[in-house]
Order: sequence, then structure tokens, then C-alpha cells
Amino acid sequence: MNADPEIHDVIIVGAGPCGLGVAARLHEETPSAVFTDEEHQRYHWIKKHTGKMNLVQAGSKKKGVRAQKWNRGQKPPPSETETKHENHKERRDSADSASSVPSLSSASSTSSAGSISTLVLDGSGDQWMQRWNNAFRTLEIKQLRSPMFFHVDPGDRDGMLAYAQETGREDDLWEISGCVGKEMSKHKKKKRRQGGKNQTIGGVEIDERDRKDYFSPSTGLFADYCASITHRYGLDEPGTILKHEVTDITYDYLPEDGDSPVSNSKIFTLTTSSGQKFYSRAAVLAIGAGGAGINKIFPWKPSSKEEGAEGCCHSMEIKEFPSPNVRQKISARWQTNVVIVGGGLSSAQILDMAVRKGVTKVWLLMRSGFKVKQFDISLAWMGKYKNWEKAAFWSADTDEGIFRHKRYHYEERRQYHPRYTKIVKQHAAHGRASIHPNTVIKSHEYDVESKTWTLTTDPPIPNLPPIDYIYFATGARADVLEMPLLDHINEQYPIEVIEGLPCLTEDLMWRDDVPLYMTGRMAGLRLGPGAPNLEGARLGAERISWSLEETLGKNREVGEQCEGFCGLGNRYASLLEEAGE
Repeated sequence: MNADPEIHDVIIVGAGPCGLGVAARLHEETPSAVFTDEEHQRYHWIKKHTGKMNLVQAGSKKKGVRAQKWNRGQKPPPSETETKHENHKERRDSADSASSVPSLSSASSTSSAGSISTLVLDGSGDQWMQRWNNAFRTLEIKQLRSPMFFHVDPGDRDGMLAYAQETGREDDLWEISGCVGKEMSKHKKKKRRQGGKNQTIGGVEIDERDRKDYFSPSTGLFADYCASITHRYGLDEPGTILKHEVTDITYDYLPEDGDSPVSNSKIFTLTTSSGQKFYSRAAVLAIGAGGAGINKIFPWKPSSKEEGAEGCCHSMEIKEFPSPNVRQKISARWQTNVVIVGGGLSSAQILDMAVRKGVTKVWLLMRSGFKVKQFDISLAWMGKYKNWEKAAFWSADTDEGIFRHKRYHYEERRQYHPRYTKIVKQHAAHGRASIHPNTVIKSHEYDVESKTWTLTTDPPIPNLPPIDYIYFATGARADVLEMPLLDHINEQYPIEVIEGLPCLTEDLMWRDDVPLYMTGRMAGLRLGPGAPNLEGARLGAERISWSLEETLGKNREVGEQCEGFCGLGNRYASLLEEAGE
């Protein structure tokens, strides 16, 4: 073994939106420096108490945070247990609220994490958002479902709107109907008629003043905006991302050839599919749908002869569309039939693309009913009353209670977008699609010679012809207990798991003594129902960056105030020192 291996401060596994969100946040010097009224109150509270609190360096277990002095009727200093609880709560609240506001100047941001050694590993390529962009390109998706303020820029909540205006690309923004305006007016009138100002009708709770927020960007605009973020923070430098699939993660002392360790603290060893090893003091697992350890859901497990280019595939594994055998039949002007299984947005997108590519008829099978929804979370989690929803979510007594929260259950995610609902129904009206809700495949048989399927369904579909190809748009399930790269972590540092979701700390850390951070859908029990989407990527990055400040021991006392990439430092402190103030 090399006696002096390179040990990075942080290794991020995954170069998708969640990974980019964390990397960008670590390099933002003044995160969220422009505040809303509520955030202004918090900022003044922090400012008021500056210099009255001693911040203990990371790793110190002696006394936690204590007041230097207390008088004039103040309460005595909190106990160590109370301090730990309050620190978690303050860090979580500050991170979640601060992430929704812009910075003073994103263009002038420099790397406050310049001394932080960061490496990104991703199995799909050496570019940011490569898997994401490939998926959108393959499915020919032109528009995001998310609103304008769902993005990964840590410095500016309205950054995408500003970017669209600065580059003259307002035409790349599509208004999301049904959130504000006429619907809101109807909502208010109905509330007044019924009485009771706390009632809500149809879940419409978005203020008219927020209308500008409810536009969705084109996929091209979003990709370019993400590219501008990577350029701003210097994340597009060669070697920032390495194409490596991580297959194992361990956390332990790293021994030399002899008996003495390289360091007196534990570090992470990340082993890749090629056998190469990388080392870090902290690690961030930012893998999303389709990433390592994410189990794709199938109605049945396809055999090797069924799955692939000729028989069927999962929507996350589409390499070319349509499949070669279907494309061949379309070119020969033969009749073609394709089945899509699934009740979410992906199934509608695949159906639309199949019809446009020339498939004669598409059969859409859904296990549940036909559900229509603008977003993958309710408007209540996005509008002016979202703090009420968050309070109800966080007030659950147990993680089991959080998971069972009626506003959070994952099944609610399988919904159709109104725009694609209209498209699907238009195809059905023209005889190019057949929609079958509450229908499952009862039996299946694949003929290798003819490359067709014979299916029977429950309830039966009359005159269902031989099927040329099946697409399973049935989603994926992430379970930390079934992720091979976490086998050693689960064995050495077990934690509670609820339905596959880890019960992380409030800082999204595996355990207080294991600085393995998780963001995205795996942080769902801490971030709420928005965890798997772009908003969750930004909130998760905020919490992780605050905790990494302590984990890596980068705290410096400048005027008794924390300075570093948590964003609480004062860049003008040195000027005050030179002036003798």
C-alpha cells in the first residue's frame, strides 16, 4: 500500500443535481445574503449574539456551546444535552430557510471552500448532469415539470429567472396554469361563501404575487443554467469529476504496511468497480434514480431472453427509442403494438414519443386510477403556507410517524401532469393509444422467434394483439439495506431504517460518529416529500454544508463568529483588524 495516499476532505458520489447542489454550496461564499422578513429576524438574532458564544472546534466533546456570560435577567447557560438539541434545530431551520433567498452577487462569488479538497465520482461520465441530460435527450423531453425556483443554485432563489432574462430566453419559460390567477380568485370566493378562513379548496394556496415563480424552464435552459453554475464556482475544471462506479464504502483507520495507522482518525475508503480506491475524511452519497444501489421496480423479473433490446426494458434503461425490432417493423410499414406499464409522468412521456415515432398503437396499463397533478408534491408544500406543512411534518414523534404522514407517502408521486394528460387523451381520441386504469398483467409469454409478447390482463382487455415491446415505467425503490456499496457501513455502523429510508441525523449524516451524508430521496425522512426533486437537492446541500464545517474542523474564530463555507463569516473582518478596530 502507498504509505501516503491522497486523502480528500470530501468525496461526492454522484454528479447529478444533488451532487452539483452540494459542490456548488461548498463553494458559495455568501449564501442567501438577501433575506425575507422572517429570515431577516433570524439574521439579526445571529448578529445580536455574535461574540457572546464560544464555538467549540469539531471533534471536541467537552462542553459543547456555552455562553461566556449571562446577566440582566438572562436564563442560565443550557446544559450539554439541551445545547445539542438546540444546535440541531437551529442548524436545520437556518439551512432550510436560508436556501430560499438570493445572495448579494452570484457573479462575484469566489471559492470559500478553496482549502477544501473535493472529488466527485460518477459511474455515468465525467461531466455534471450527464445521466440527467442523457435521460431527457432519450425521452425527448422539452420542458421540466418543476417551477422556476426549483434549482441547485445556492446563491439566488430567483437565479433561473434572472438567467433567462439576462440571456434573452424568456420564450423558454412556460407558464404553469392552475396555480395562481383565475383559480386563486375562484378559491378565495368559494372560501368566503363557505366561511372559515382556514379552509382550502382544491389545494390552491399560491399567492397571486408569486405568479412569476410558476413558470417551468425548457430542458435546454435548465442545462445551460446548470452549466453557468458549474463555471461560476470553477466546478468545470478537468479532474473535478472522475468516471468511476463506486461499489464499496468503508469507514475506518487506514493502516500502513506496518501496524501504525496513516492518521489518528478514521477515513472513508471508496472502492470502484475497477478496484481503484479513493480516500476522504467525509463522503456525500448523492445518487438519484438509476444510480448504484437503486432497485428498479418490475411487475415480474424479466429473464435474460426477455429483457433488453428485443423484448422489454425499464424506462431508466432506455438506450435507443424505439427498440430495433419495432423500428424495423415501422420502416416496413407493419402494424406495431407497444405496452407501457406505469401510472406516472414517465409513462405519458414514453407514450407520446412512441406515437410520434410511428408506433401504430400504444397500450397504457396502470395499476391504480388515472391521477392528475401539477407537481410531484402538493402545492401546500410550495406556497405561502409551506411552513405549516413543514411544522406538521417535523412534529411527528417518530420517524415511522413521519413516513406514514398523509402528505408524504410515496405512492402519491405516481401522477400525471395536466399537459401530458391532455396529450395522452388526444392520442387516445385519435385511436393511437388505449388507456387502461386499474389493470395489471396477469400472465405473460415471450416468443423469441417472432419477438412478440402474449399478455393476459386483469380485468381482461378485449382483442389485445401480440405486443412488440414492453416499457416498464414503474419507478425505482431505494433501500439502504439493499445497496451493495453500503454493506460494510450497514454492518459496522447500523442505524434504524424505515421502509428502506435511513433515519439520518438532522444534518443528513449517517450517524454523529460517521460523516457519511446522504441527500436526495435517501434523505426523505429529514427533508420531506420534496427530497427527490430539485428543491430537495438545494435544501439537502444547505444542511450538509453547515455540518461539514464542523466535521472537517475548518472553523476559525473571527470576532467569535464562525467563518467558512457555512456563510457566517465576514469577508471584511481583515479590514477592521488593519484599521485597529
